[in-house]
Amino acid sequence: MAFLNFFKTFGLMAVLTGIFLGIGYLLGGMGGAFFALIFAFILNFFSFWFSDSIVLKIYGAKEITAADNAMIHQIVNDLSEEARIPKPKIYMVRTNVPNAFATGRSPSHSAVAVTFGLIKNLEPKEIRGVLAHEISHIRNRDTLVQTMAAVIGGAITWLSYAFLFDRDRSGLGLLMMIFAPLAAGMVRMAISRSREYLADESGAKIAKDPLGLASALEKIHTIAQKNPLRINPSTSHLFIINPLSARGMSRLFSTHPPVEERVNRLRNMKV
Repeated sequence: MAFLNFFKTFGLMAVLTGIFLGIGYLLGGMGGAFFALIFAFILNFFSFWFSDSIVLKIYGAKEITAADNAMIHQIVNDLSEEARIPKPKIYMVRTNVPNAFATGRSPSHSAVAVTFGLIKNLEPKEIRGVLAHEISHIRNRDTLVQTMAAVIGGAITWLSYAFLFDRDRSGLGLLMMIFAPLAAGMVRMAISRSREYLADESGAKIAKDPLGLASALEKIHTIAQKNPLRINPSTSHLFIINPLSARGMSRLFSTHPPVEERVNRLRNMKV
């Protein structure tokens, strides 16, 4: 498991670096490609070591103590012991929309972030199911590749904007604005969907309650569809439920498997 995710991490770095090189070459030929290679190296380095901090800052997440919320800390402590990993740091995101994500380069350098809406709208057993899912991502070492994909994918989206300021390549700029972020998104989607099923299954086993997680997924999905978060799409795969409204054609490129299928699998689980 650890070796597979190690391989995926460096495979992701290679693929997204290749996208950077292609954009750089189109922008400035071999000189542009050389600059893009240096930029990709720097970005990969910082993504590997600091992507968790970057993502937490993007969402204004604040670390909470046991004095702030004893229940959350007790649940995370119990689940961490059950999963046999060090207890991750716990962060709060100030939004009324329920959701959660995990981040960190390893189980010993990890964090879980929950929204204010998650605590407000879910029952304790449902919160436990959500946190078990996120702790499973940490134990399965999914968080490094997922968080790096968020940071690098966002950077590719930003870099593609450079074409808008190139008068000689305005047509190409429009194409890059569409296809560069799409390419990064397809990489994220390929990584994310299978890992969500696995995190659901292993999280339900850690919590010893697949129905709690199933109920939580249904509640979060219902609220998220009515009140989608305004976020950078490059980070959508981090959350337990896609925080963006996935309707029509956008469903084809969703970073998450269908909620209905996830819930059915959980309801048919035996633990």
